[in-house]
Amino acid sequence: MIDIVDEQDRVVGRSPRGAAYARGLRHRCVFVEVRDELGRLFVHRRTAGKLVFPSRHDLFVGGVVGAGESYDDAALREAEEELGVSGLPRPTHLFTFLYDGGAGQSWWSAVYEVRCPLPVRPQAEEVAWHAFLTDAEVARRLTEWEWVPDGLAAHERLRAHRAGG
Repeated sequence: MIDIVDEQDRVVGRSPRGAAYARGLRHRCVFVEVRDELGRLFVHRRTAGKLVFPSRHDLFVGGVVGAGESYDDAALREAEEELGVSGLPRPTHLFTFLYDGGAGQSWWSAVYEVRCPLPVRPQAEEVAWHAFLTDAEVARRLTEWEWVPDGLAAHERLRAHRAGG
């Protein structure tokens, strides 16, 4: 179950996740930028069986916030699950924005960052491929690979946020 929210991120109901996506109901998601001890960014390709944006690359780990769950708790849970680690430092919240990809794809998106000094063992159900890439490598790949659109939107906003915009 997930919370359904309005344009101001207020809970207005609950729904099973699949039904919320099928009906285009607005909900909450977390995006966690993960960097290793060298500052490289964790990048991965989603598995083909994912409900949303299958087989596309992503610059964040994260996912849907559960019903009654806080953004902060969801960020830690999702990061540990997708990375296959435990004992990760609590991700730092940076900002929240309303993603609207059209066609009923709209969700409140809380963006976080965390350093992961632990060896990762990504979930096979979630991650088909992964690597820690330098910012230069990521910049090159942005024009070469197919990316999840909400992750690209979050990445662009994060770059602007860090630039002071």
